[in-house]
Amino acid sequence: MANDTGTTGNLDVEFTPEPGLEERFENREAETGTATQDKLRGARQLVKDEAGKLTGQAGEKLRAFADDGKSRATGALDELAKTIDDAATTIDEKVGAQFGGYARSASGAVTNFADTLRDKDIDDLLENARDFVRKSPGVAIGAAAAVGFVLARLVQSGIDANRDA
Repeated sequence: MANDTGTTGNLDVEFTPEPGLEERFENREAETGTATQDKLRGARQLVKDEAGKLTGQAGEKLRAFADDGKSRATGALDELAKTIDDAATTIDEKVGAQFGGYARSASGAVTNFADTLRDKDIDDLLENARDFVRKSPGVAIGAAAAVGFVLARLVQSGIDANRDA
């Protein structure tokens, strides 16, 4: 309520809020804050759910790519084993049966490796790779460097072939 103090010239107004008015505004402020916090929690949960979905989709795609790569690798290993086995007959004739036997042995080893690779799940292969790296980090780094070198040479030869064409 506003009351005039009765002085002329200067208007002094005293304001005394209605009883309970402050509490109503404090409660409204608390309610608004709670509603905002609820909306914020909901938004956070929505972001988490969507991120989880995207992570799942990415994992599925990576698994599909890995399975495809595994299939291609085992196919290439089978072809390599067949090529080595076919060459073993020629080696028998030109160099000797002992060296032909080595070639057949190598072909069998490549075939066994392809079968092992084919029979294992992607998760098993990743776990085996992790174990290998933990046990022999130096060999793993050397193998990675060698593979990187070979890939770089293959890419470079492809680029050079495109320039010449």
